[in-house]
Amino acid sequence: MSVNVTNERLAKLTAIGTSVWLDQIGRSLIEDGELKRLVDEYSLRGVTSNPAIFEGAILKSDDYDDEIADLAKQGMSAMDIYKEIAVKDVKLATDVLRPVWDQLDGRDGFVSLEVAPELARDRTGKTIDEARLYWGLVDSPNLMIKIPGTPEGLPYIEQAIYEGININVTLLFSVDRYADVAEAYIKGLERRHADGLPLNVHSVASFFVSRVDTVVDKQLEAKDRQDLAGKAAVANARAAYARFKEIFYGERFAELKAAGAPVQRPLWASTGTKNPQYSDVLYVDTLAGPETVNTMPMKTLQAAAETSDVTGVTLDEDPTPLLDELAAIGIDMNQVTEDLLDAGIDAFVHSLDGLIEGIEAARAAAIDGAGA
Repeated sequence: MSVNVTNERLAKLTAIGTSVWLDQIGRSLIEDGELKRLVDEYSLRGVTSNPAIFEGAILKSDDYDDEIADLAKQGMSAMDIYKEIAVKDVKLATDVLRPVWDQLDGRDGFVSLEVAPELARDRTGKTIDEARLYWGLVDSPNLMIKIPGTPEGLPYIEQAIYEGININVTLLFSVDRYADVAEAYIKGLERRHADGLPLNVHSVASFFVSRVDTVVDKQLEAKDRQDLAGKAAVANARAAYARFKEIFYGERFAELKAAGAPVQRPLWASTGTKNPQYSDVLYVDTLAGPETVNTMPMKTLQAAAETSDVTGVTLDEDPTPLLDELAAIGIDMNQVTEDLLDAGIDAFVHSLDGLIEGIEAARAAAIDGAGA
């Protein structure tokens, strides 16, 4: 009989203050016990999902074939089948992570489920409606609903926090936009505090990392400044962390903190390296620090378990000189991050569209087969 031994490298990262989450979900991952093993052995404290992850899980495996066929025969649409599957997977994952949530008094152990990506520019209230729907369907205190951190999403983030819904704010690239998201979170908590409601509502702000280097590195190559390659993304994230400390360790949040409100932790997303010349753990080892989360694809999580060599906080290094140098040679980080936001929204919309098309094909085949 094997004995579970927590991976020392990931345990060390956790001790520094960076919570290890997995950027993947899937039925076999849960039912085969792999997710539970990662919790036991890899200090795993959370799971994130998005349309691209569900597209891969549902269309690139046979785990869901029978379920899709059964739901199709019940007359469900492709979109309703997707929602049924997503809610079930996330509910199962919250059950696996619930002991973590219990052990840490509700401070971690969360699983995230995203509203439809086409709602990123929503001004009609559909975002909060879908957040409420998923919150009720999953019905787990360790659920987080993902809402894009666009200008249009800010009022929904505030309202959801006020209503006691845990929120994972996604698709953040800009430091200034991150600050707007933190403000929305604080406003939601201030409204709860004013109404005498408990402040045990949790949120993370998902700040995307590797895609910044993908874009900036191309611009640096055109300017023959490859000496700065692979540095912009880390500097951008460290600037966001500096803003986090200003906001949540400052006077504005002091009263809420004294009343028991948790900070909105920065979450480093898209931490798998895209450039094969970079270390697999580049965005793990350089972004370690208190009150943060790093959500890793499985490949990055395995690499961190095998090679991560973090001995202390690495987030506090001042990013200003590097960011100033990038600006001096004509790298406009504001434009880079705005373009990345638009591209990120489009990518998730495309993933969900592809997923629904795939489910529709399987649904139609099941109905045709039943009628044969």
